[in-house]
Amino acid sequence: LLFQFCSLVPLTGRRQLSLVSDADMFSTSLVQYDQFLKENKLSTNTAETNLVRRVGNRIKNAVTIYFAQNDLSQELNGFAWEFNLIESEEVNAWCMPGGKVVVYSGILPVTQDETGLAVVMAHEIAHAVAKHSNERMSQALLAQLGGQTLAVALREKPRQTQDIWMTVFGVGVQLGAVLPYSRLQEGEADHLGLIFMAMAGYDPNGAIAFWQR
Repeated sequence: LLFQFCSLVPLTGRRQLSLVSDADMFSTSLVQYDQFLKENKLSTNTAETNLVRRVGNRIKNAVTIYFAQNDLSQELNGFAWEFNLIESEEVNAWCMPGGKVVVYSGILPVTQDETGLAVVMAHEIAHAVAKHSNERMSQALLAQLGGQTLAVALREKPRQTQDIWMTVFGVGVQLGAVLPYSRLQEGEADHLGLIFMAMAGYDPNGAIAFWQR
């Protein structure tokens, strides 16, 4: 039965559990993203904000080209990319389904330069385009709510669903305290992220120094 609810990870071909439609993921992401922006302060540092958006757009363009080259452009339908820098001491960043990317200012001292930031953003964007959040959300719904659809869970157990959502994305969680993705998914994001950043014109060797830091 679960095999019927499996899909293929774009580009790698790995089978993943998929109980949640892209449409539901995107619409829920938009609600959660808007709420997050209301509750958190955007950075007033113009140079750093522009840096985040410049890197984000270069990675986005690389992703678009890479998917087109592999005849998978349809997998990006519904993405409405956006890049924001949040004032926070947290060493964190994430990308929700649909391309909503948030970088916390606390990670910039660790990224140090544009290449380091490209490592982070390409990795987080890779999670989104590989639909890891859908897979993780599906696993959580199956484990905690008996496989209910996202729409039913939102309607019948909104608080519990919100908690699952925040756990899936690691929103507000210190990097290293909670891993919202499995090691398999992290490896996939590392692999794809290196490809995306290289296509965007960044040296993927810079990833080694970043992860050491």
